[in-house]
Amino acid sequence: MAAAGGDGGAAVAGDGGADGGAGGGADGGAGGGADGGGGPALSAAPGRAQVFTTVVDTFLEKLVAAGSYQRFVNCYRCFYKLQPQLTRSIYDQFISQLQASIKEEIQEVKNEGNLEGLFSSLDKIVEEAKDREEPAWRPSGIPEQDVRSTMVPYLLKHRSYLRRVLREKEEENRKVAESVLMGRDRIAELQQLIQARQQAWQAISKEQRELVMTFQEPQ
Repeated sequence: MAAAGGDGGAAVAGDGGADGGAGGGADGGAGGGADGGGGPALSAAPGRAQVFTTVVDTFLEKLVAAGSYQRFVNCYRCFYKLQPQLTRSIYDQFISQLQASIKEEIQEVKNEGNLEGLFSSLDKIVEEAKDREEPAWRPSGIPEQDVRSTMVPYLLKHRSYLRRVLREKEEENRKVAESVLMGRDRIAELQQLIQARQQAWQAISKEQRELVMTFQEPQ
């Protein structure tokens, strides 16, 4: 009986070992295949909003770790000796409310500063800057040079614009002056023409009067 029992135990153990080996091999193969299939595919870099959320969560974890239950008990040792379960309940409620309060205040700051939109805009700017070949501007540490390097190109561009506008206005004024001169010349011509016709008319009138007087003298 003992031998049979031992054989039975060995058989059960053998079956268990076979099952464990098969299961482990299958699971390992499947898991390795799944991991191997997912390995080459690189996940996209997290956005700044997600990084900010991760930082906040990490901060809360470190805060809870710093205010551990053991430290809480050390501060209220007498109360803990009297009511250990109540002490644990108070600690859990305190940590829960502290985390909720911090998350609520951080969310209010995010909403007031529109951090989600700013993070998205910053991610978009960084993504668009990846295709740029020229190096991005960086401050030199000398305010005078930084202001000069920023303002001088703008001022030169503005000066070019003002010069172009000035040339256009000068060209317009030149055309207007030419039109005025042409108008004056035309007026002078018309005055001369009127004067010439007036003189001609006066000459004709004088001749007519002389002719009439010539006819009237014999009477």
